[in-house]
Amino acid sequence: MATITTAPVSEETYREIAFGDPRLELHGGRLREKPGMSVEHNDVSEIVTTMLRAQLDRNQYRVRENMGRLRRSAGTYYILDVMVIPAALTRALREQPRALDAYAEPVLLVVEIWSLSTGAYDIGEKLAAYQQRGDREIWFIHPSERTLTAWRRQPDGSYVESVFREGVVRPASLPGVAIDFDEMFTP
Repeated sequence: MATITTAPVSEETYREIAFGDPRLELHGGRLREKPGMSVEHNDVSEIVTTMLRAQLDRNQYRVRENMGRLRRSAGTYYILDVMVIPAALTRALREQPRALDAYAEPVLLVVEIWSLSTGAYDIGEKLAAYQQRGDREIWFIHPSERTLTAWRRQPDGSYVESVFREGVVRPASLPGVAIDFDEMFTP
C-alpha cells in the first residue's frame, strides 16, 4: 500500500477527502491508497459478496464490497474487501447529510482476501485492529492456498481461530448463511 502523504491529516480532513477518492484509507493519520487487485482477488471478492447477498435479508443486513470503511480511531480508517453490517447502522447514517459510509461500531463479518500487494499489511496490522474494534467475525481468504481463516469473537472478548480448506463455511455471526468453499474458488 502506498502512503500518499507524509504529513498527518485530521479525521475531519480525511472524511472530506474520502468523498473524492474512494480508494483512500487513513493509517496513523496518513493517507494511504488501496492498490488495484488481481483478477483472482476480485473474483473471490465478488463471489463471496454474491453468496452473502443471496442469503441475507436486506431489511436486516447490508453487504459492502470494496466500499464503506471501518473506523478504528480518529487516525485510522480501513476499506475492506467485503463486510456485513447491520442495516440499522446504515439507516442511521442515511439520516445525516453527507455522512461518510464509515462505521465505528463493530460489524458482523469482515472479509479480507489475500493479495501480493496487501497480504502482509492485512494480517500484520488490520487483524489486530478488527479484533480491538470487537468485530464479530473476521475472515482472511487466501485464494492461491485455498484457505479461509476465521477468527470468531467469544463472549469473553477473545477470538477463536479456525482454518477451512473445503466444504461449507457457516459464519457464526450470520445464522443460516452457508458459503460453499469450492464455489469460492471456481474459475
